[in-house]
Amino acid sequence: MAIDVRKHKKKISDNKPNINLVPLIDILFTIMIFLVVTSNFSEDVQTADTSEDVDGGGKPNVTSVSGSEEYYVVPVANLHKVTVNGVDRSDTILNSAVGVQAEVMDKGQITIKPGEIDIVVPAGFSPEKAVQRPQL
Repeated sequence: MAIDVRKHKKKISDNKPNINLVPLIDILFTIMIFLVVTSNFSEDVQTADTSEDVDGGGKPNVTSVSGSEEYYVVPVANLHKVTVNGVDRSDTILNSAVGVQAEVMDKGQITIKPGEIDIVVPAGFSPEKAVQRPQL
């Protein structure tokens, strides 16, 4: 009896490899679930000190840890106009920045628009001392 070699070669050449993707997908999902469960998605939130007056107006909170300077530099892109209580103080601009007094930043109202800063000083505070030319 003769062995049919051609039929056996054709049978072997027609076989294509089968790749089973189910175990690969199972392993990927297992790794993903492990990473999600062990990850920490909490955000560190700093709360304000309750002993201070906090109004949440979006102004920087000037505290003892913020610094002890009397004036803080406020840079604004293409700054060309600074007004304090409606009085033009554009002479205090240096390199698109102005120095604003710390008490004004804490208790006053500062409105920043493109190229402009409008400041309303708190009651009893001198508008002349509210801003100065920054010392860089």
